[in-house]
Amino acid sequence: MKSLSDIAHNIDGQPMFKILDKAQKLEREGKEILHFELGEPDFDTPKNIVDSACNSLLNGETHYTSSLGLYDFRVAVQNTTLKSRGFKPTIEQVLVTPGANSIIYFTIKCLVNPGEEVIVPDPGFSTYYSAIKACDAKAVTVKLKEENQFRLNSDDLENAITEKTRLIILNTPSNPTGSVMTPDEIKKVAEICKKHDIYLLSDEIYGRLIFNNAKSFLSPSYLDECKERTIIINGFSKAFAMTGWRLGVAIGPEEVIEKMGLLVSTIISCVPPFIQRAGIEAILGDQITLTEMKNEYDKRRKILVDGLNSINGITCIEPDGAIYAFPNITGTGMSSDEFANFALEKAGVALLPGNTFGEAGEGYVRICYVNTSKNIKKAIKAIKKSLKER
Repeated sequence: MKSLSDIAHNIDGQPMFKILDKAQKLEREGKEILHFELGEPDFDTPKNIVDSACNSLLNGETHYTSSLGLYDFRVAVQNTTLKSRGFKPTIEQVLVTPGANSIIYFTIKCLVNPGEEVIVPDPGFSTYYSAIKACDAKAVTVKLKEENQFRLNSDDLENAITEKTRLIILNTPSNPTGSVMTPDEIKKVAEICKKHDIYLLSDEIYGRLIFNNAKSFLSPSYLDECKERTIIINGFSKAFAMTGWRLGVAIGPEEVIEKMGLLVSTIISCVPPFIQRAGIEAILGDQITLTEMKNEYDKRRKILVDGLNSINGITCIEPDGAIYAFPNITGTGMSSDEFANFALEKAGVALLPGNTFGEAGEGYVRICYVNTSKNIKKAIKAIKKSLKER
């Protein structure tokens, strides 16, 4: 067989799907599995959003559109950004993408040369690592410490900066920890990027999912309004239960968005217009269902954390946002991989080992509370029982 390219050997993908494959194999063998491994909302997309896409299809919006996105959608993003972040980007600062995930790759590809450095949180979303590797750049990690509730420390961040640092990735609320940084902490990160003249990629996909009323959402884009160095990642998968729609939005400096748009044009052509019509309805339409989903997540979050803390050998900080808990399992005497395998094979509970998200995730596991309260209680009972019988 002929050899593949060097970059082909640098593609890792998302490891969480390997756990899903293993869980589904056990299900085919007849074992009941409770799923908490993927950040996949168990709610259907709200009906008003679905209806908007259907109407668009019936009205003939089934053709190519601008690679940058529908004009109407980008205007809606402009106005929503003004309300949520205090500034109105120009239309040229807004790019519509096939999901938010792709923005990570597009940003790194357009801003970081091979061998240059990208600072990432550890633990952090696995796509950060795989995208950096695929672009032949170097990931420099900053450890998120449990004693600081997994919030990024600005001193640790600044100490990680070198002359090769090109980009910093910030994610709050965080995947996998659920931590939410304070406004003052976020402002420090923005000031550090300005001081060192470094690009900042702010992953704000969970910005609508903050449960602690004492922690209001703040985007680091307040400082430059995405005109100089800040690029915002946002999307519709989590808060709107639209994972299968693949719809994301990037806001950034015009020259960066222009080049990212060329990548979209080259690789994807465009995001289907009927999907973008659904996006318009999502952000401008009735928000009642969104609020109901958020309230349900909050309820499940408390049930899950209380349940985890009732198990000998497990402790869990209550996450302030996103849809994840990140319990410490070192008291069980197992590694992250051992515990994840144990939970799946013995308790029938699928979750992810913390080291999936970086070396600092060792000793932890990630559990998504995107399953019913009944199944969360069932999973806690099963894990507790299996540990007692070990």
